[in-house]
Amino acid sequence: MTAIRDRGVVAIVGRPNVGKSTLFNRIAGRRISIEEETPGITRDRLYADCEWMGKRFTLIDTGGLATEKDNLHAQVRRQIEFAIEEADVIVFVVDAKDGIAPFDEEIAERLRKTGKPIAVAVNKVDSRRREDGVPDFYRLATGNVVGISAAHGLLVDELLDIVAEHLPETAPAAEDEDVVRVAIVGRPNVGKSSLLNAILGEDRVVVDSRPGTTRDSIDTNYEWRGQPLILIDTAGVRRKSRVRESFEYYSVLRAFGAIERCDVALTLIDASAGLTDQDKRIAGRAHEEGKAQVFVVSKWDLRASSDVAEQAGRTLMADFGREIQAWLPEISYAPVAFTSALEHTGIEALLDTAVEVAEQHAYRFQTAELNRIFEEATWDRPLSRKGKQLKIYYVTQVGVRPPTLALYVNDPRLVHFSHRAYLQNQLRKRVSLEGTPIRFLVRKARGRESRARRR
Repeated sequence: MTAIRDRGVVAIVGRPNVGKSTLFNRIAGRRISIEEETPGITRDRLYADCEWMGKRFTLIDTGGLATEKDNLHAQVRRQIEFAIEEADVIVFVVDAKDGIAPFDEEIAERLRKTGKPIAVAVNKVDSRRREDGVPDFYRLATGNVVGISAAHGLLVDELLDIVAEHLPETAPAAEDEDVVRVAIVGRPNVGKSSLLNAILGEDRVVVDSRPGTTRDSIDTNYEWRGQPLILIDTAGVRRKSRVRESFEYYSVLRAFGAIERCDVALTLIDASAGLTDQDKRIAGRAHEEGKAQVFVVSKWDLRASSDVAEQAGRTLMADFGREIQAWLPEISYAPVAFTSALEHTGIEALLDTAVEVAEQHAYRFQTAELNRIFEEATWDRPLSRKGKQLKIYYVTQVGVRPPTLALYVNDPRLVHFSHRAYLQNQLRKRVSLEGTPIRFLVRKARGRESRARRR
């Protein structure tokens, strides 16, 4: 078993109004975080996936560390402390215009105690006078000091070079087309590591009832009925704070990283807890990323006790499955599997399902078959908007994982969301595409495509 880091974690911290959000946006390359001159405007952590010098990392923008004692600032402080706990590298932002403020020294002392690599970003160095003041910040004795201007991008590259030196190595996923990468994702304490151990038949991953036992993603090579798999046990996080939203946030963040590099997402739902918004968020991310997906109802033994009659148990499963698919109608294509890691039930059926949806995820249509399906679908339900009828001249497959189709039409604006859903449903009626999303690229037909239809 080889532990592979999806990516490192870099936290940007500092007192309010020193330019943390501006620096975050500069590094992320897009305006994600709100920039505002009012101190304390950033209350929640925001994150972006970034790469520098071959090192992939998640960048976290935090609220300003403040001295106020009210409940809001206490929550912000706890979030920052949790970000610091999870970070591999800390970027401590200070203000060249203000010089070293008393609270900077308090923050520096707190950061030194972590023993983690720290880069001091002296921000707002946009004049010679402020540049001359940069060496003063070595008094904080926290690590490397770089004078930057986040607003103008000055020397941000140098800051990132220092950060990259301290980031862990991140191994890219193998490119073997025959290997199916299966990510086990879900909220903390939903049973991810227990499921992996049940699949492997041994305790390869530490299991604990406390949320956040698994810190890093774990990749394990495995073979099922001749199909090579890479099982990715996604992380909860270590937890010192008792603030639930903190470890929930990081668990979801790490799940997103695993989803990004998998083929099939096994999205776990705790049978004893029922459906939650976090379940929906994780499942939605897998859908948006175009991954095959299976809903895995874990801890089913807690929902259906052993004294439930067999027929009643099947009815309970069917009802729960329908509840999941009704709650997430856009992902109703995903099958639902029921497992108990404790009793080792449902594991073989789950693996069979995972392999099947991986095959559907890589399905290739015959072009003639595709065009026949769309011609029949259009004949059965013609679409007109504002007096103009939609004409689909030609359809061809342009990608797999997921199946991606290019539709050449007379006017792309006519293809409404509801009609896309109708066409996808027609495809699913004719071809088994269980577990995989389907993507449409709607393009305006030129002469060649419209002539292809007439032939």
